[in-house]
Amino acid sequence: MHNISLNNLEVVIFDVDGTLYNQSLLRKKMLFSLMKYFVLQPWKINELRILYHFRKEREKNKGFRGANLNEQQYIWCHNKTNQPINKIKEVINKWIFTYPNQFLKACTYPGIHLLFKTLSERNIRIAIYSDYDSIKKMESMELKADLYVSSTDANMDAFKPNPDGLEFIYTKLSISDKNKCLFIGDRMELDGECAKAASMPFLLVNEENLKNSLFENLSKQVLNVVKQ
Repeated sequence: MHNISLNNLEVVIFDVDGTLYNQSLLRKKMLFSLMKYFVLQPWKINELRILYHFRKEREKNKGFRGANLNEQQYIWCHNKTNQPINKIKEVINKWIFTYPNQFLKACTYPGIHLLFKTLSERNIRIAIYSDYDSIKKMESMELKADLYVSSTDANMDAFKPNPDGLEFIYTKLSISDKNKCLFIGDRMELDGECAKAASMPFLLVNEENLKNSLFENLSKQVLNVVKQ
């Protein structure tokens, strides 16, 4: 936090996966669920190929900007697996967008709910910017934001580290100065580079910061700034 000023802060923008919750813990829970599922239904093992290539193709296309990105991501997977688009959507909806949500509250990082509460009480707006749709994830964690933006939204169509999402947020919220924004994320190569491209202050969520009670300390600093 030593290079970040919270003076005149108007909006905090959060990434979701790995930023608001412990992604490693979630993956362990999901691995157990997947193993149990495929042991009982081995004939569905091809769904693993769909999950693998869906994620891999999205990673390969980081920074991609193009029309109808929400559909394009399924086409990339189809080209690798030769599975029908509808089947791919069914598998992705189940294992990425729906099933993991039941575990998210238990995986949420300590201090996140306090930070959201503190920001709200101090009239600092909260925005979400994720490469995945995040509304149901946020509901599962019992967190609320003022604005939700996904890279695959029809008005966005751009993966991080393309800065279009951040630029959309501060324009939509009528922020006059990017220094009144703070983007918080867990991947320097995506979130950090995105913030850099948008010339916006950035805070990295990493193991060291989390060990030092990152979100609890951030809440205290927000309170201290307001009191000054």
